[in-house]
Amino acid sequence: MALTRRAVLKTFATAAAGTVTGLGAYGYLFERHELSVTRADLPVAGLPPALAGLRVGFLTDVHRSFWVSDRDVSSAVARLMSEHPDLIVLGGDYVTWGDRRYVQQSADALGPLSAPHGVFGILGNHDDDHDMPAALAGRGVQMLKDARTRLTIRGVPIDLVGIRFWTKRGNDIAAIARGANGFVILLAHDPRRLVEAAALKIPLVLSGHTHGGQVVLPVAGAIAAQKFPIVAGIGRRGSTTMFVSRGLGTVYVPVRINCPPEVAILTLQPV
Repeated sequence: MALTRRAVLKTFATAAAGTVTGLGAYGYLFERHELSVTRADLPVAGLPPALAGLRVGFLTDVHRSFWVSDRDVSSAVARLMSEHPDLIVLGGDYVTWGDRRYVQQSADALGPLSAPHGVFGILGNHDDDHDMPAALAGRGVQMLKDARTRLTIRGVPIDLVGIRFWTKRGNDIAAIARGANGFVILLAHDPRRLVEAAALKIPLVLSGHTHGGQVVLPVAGAIAAQKFPIVAGIGRRGSTTMFVSRGLGTVYVPVRINCPPEVAILTLQPV
């Protein structure tokens, strides 16, 4: 018996629905827990020679919640600490929608983080301005809330400039960075700040926020993150290098597809 067009389309629709269901189940049950360590060499313009080989640990978008457990966060912390970074940066979104139930739990799970040159954090769009930074500060994290701090590493001054997600205007970022005359690293949750950083000739930016797309489909790619200049990994604009992490947690749906969670070890290298 010859197949009708309607029967063929129904068969394809059924197969497609089964594929989507299977991917969703895999992304929920397995991939969102398949934490990896991303080790990347970052080529940075104007990097002082003494800083070549400096290793920065980067963990972002924890999203401690019903779906992201203490075990998930503790596993990420252990993996990061096993790499022995020189410096650790936390990139924001420690809970989801400022959920107060998990603020202290998130900070406590991140508490074991330590590095020879300190642990520094910024705020994301899901974080409140008071409870979350206070909880993290209580666990030894130096929070940069539209602020700048100076480190000296290997005899070289480094200015860490940390901005909130809501700080977007170039003039505002320039005001926070004003007076920085060491090697500047901008910590900005949103990778769209690459535009402002490049205009200010800031050599290095670390960002998260995108979750790497969280759901990356064959051919279509990371549909939910197409508005960002860099969805995940290393990118450049002018003399500015940016690294965007896929992060740890999930938001909206507890699923990752073709986009496993990560902690990153970033080794600075001269261009």
